Amino acid sequence: MAPQSPLLSPDRFFSPDPAQRRLARELYERIADLPIVSPHGHVDPALLADEHATFGTPAELFIIPDHYVFRMLYSQGVPLEALGIPRRDGGPVETDHRKIWQVFAEHFYLFRGTPSGVWLAHELYEVFGIRQKLTGETAQAIYDELADKLARPEYRPRALFDRFNIEVLCTTDAADDALVHHKAIRESGWKGVVRPTFRPDAVINLGTAGWRTHLDKLSAAVGREITTAKALIAALEERRAYFKQMGATSTDSGVETPYTEALSDAEAEAIFARALAGTATTDDARRFTGHMLIEMARMSVEDGLVMQLHAGCYRNHNPLVFERFGADKGADIPIVTEWVHNLKPLLDRFGNDPRLTLVLFTMDESGYTRELAPLVGHYPALRLGPPWWFLDSPNGIARYFDQVMETAGLYNTAGFVDDTRAFASIPARHDVWRRVSGNWLAGLVLRGLIDMDDANEMAHDMANNLARRTFNL
Repeated sequence: MAPQSPLLSPDRFFSPDPAQRRLARELYERIADLPIVSPHGHVDPALLADEHATFGTPAELFIIPDHYVFRMLYSQGVPLEALGIPRRDGGPVETDHRKIWQVFAEHFYLFRGTPSGVWLAHELYEVFGIRQKLTGETAQAIYDELADKLARPEYRPRALFDRFNIEVLCTTDAADDALVHHKAIRESGWKGVVRPTFRPDAVINLGTAGWRTHLDKLSAAVGREITTAKALIAALEERRAYFKQMGATSTDSGVETPYTEALSDAEAEAIFARALAGTATTDDARRFTGHMLIEMARMSVEDGLVMQLHAGCYRNHNPLVFERFGADKGADIPIVTEWVHNLKPLLDRFGNDPRLTLVLFTMDESGYTRELAPLVGHYPALRLGPPWWFLDSPNGIARYFDQVMETAGLYNTAGFVDDTRAFASIPARHDVWRRVSGNWLAGLVLRGLIDMDDANEMAHDMANNLARRTFNL
């Protein structure tokens, strides 16, 4: 195991109880250096397509692309323009990355005790070897050290991929994506395994901003105009086959609610026609997406791609930020989510079919004990994804273990998914999961629920085996 930085406690996230801490440390040390399996995330494959690609400046790596970071600063009154976040209208934003870094450093204290703070500390100390705290006073010296390292070959994305011991990394790609970067990776001779993931949201959700534009792009990708719901389904089937040929093992759908409904062909075509005419209603969009989720499940039964469903998020809640900076700028908020009734039409048709693997994710942890754990503890087609987004934290992970494992059982869960676009944070996120897993298992041992042999096997499964099996990696 790599030596710990003096600025990071070797026993972080372990219980203060000496007996549990000792067992947690023992379990963690056996899994700490296992390969990373990353079955779902948002890393740009362009980073890995070119062996000479770099992360750019420290600001480009840590701040500008990371909504986890700039949403916290925005909440404290720091304008996004001051952080270099591009405006949709091309308006002026800060371009001096040293100034952006200085603002970040002066506000770094805001991340104390947060998961972002935990990840950033790991990245700075473990990945880049920074051995002083980031403050306004140390900002420029640390910037210089980071800039120097980012310019070196050993800190390029491919080099870090190998150093992080990543066994496989899955990206998330639009249905119309030509996957040119994935092609480049495969043809380069580099041994890193990077797989695409099929995401059809932009065309199956009629309420998506620019839906018609996305549909036209899908039409171009398949070489024919899509004028009916039947034609849309055929196009998606064709694109899924291409993604599978390019190494994809899963799909992903992000929805506000997991509503499903089996529409008749006539109903689906009527709604699609209204969408083409620009007259579809909000209810039309809800029903059509619900119908298409069932179609996606049907396709997964037929082609074997694992289906992921992320629900419980009100996206782009702040209209001012959305209008000025666009989507995914830190204003996505959890909402109460109902699963039992919403998912029933899909489960009535495919819940008992072992050919389907449907992995469920939620931002509403209140449903874990009440709905999700009982559902995945019964239906053969279901698996429960790990804590996601705001819940991907030491406390969130610990609550998840306490809320779902007794009812769902460990082996009806999907292991860990880092779900990040911040490449350098991947090992930090997996390290948190592995540490909290060790601590939870140590507690089970001490309470007599399992023995150490069980705990060791479970720890290895939680670290990466469950993800491998769930996502066919």
